[in-house]
Amino acid sequence: MSQETLRHNDCRNFVAVDVTKGICRRTNELVLIDSEVCGSFTALPKCKNCAFFKEDGQDTIGTCTAEKTQPWTFKDLIAVTCEMYATK
Repeated sequence: MSQETLRHNDCRNFVAVDVTKGICRRTNELVLIDSEVCGSFTALPKCKNCAFFKEDGQDTIGTCTAEKTQPWTFKDLIAVTCEMYATK
């Protein structure tokens, strides 16, 4: 994972309820997105965690170098269905 702080919405066990909170599938408890993650954290595939993601100096956008055309992408884009995703 990158050097940035891990958040609950970076975990496979997190299901969003609204923009500030969600439910942990493991415990069925309500959790705040920005609260400390637990020991059962399982990284959700996101572009920012992909070996092909290149940061472009912006906070939220980068480039996908796996694609021939190297399109821009949001770093928090969930990449569960991306066939080219490769963990860093």
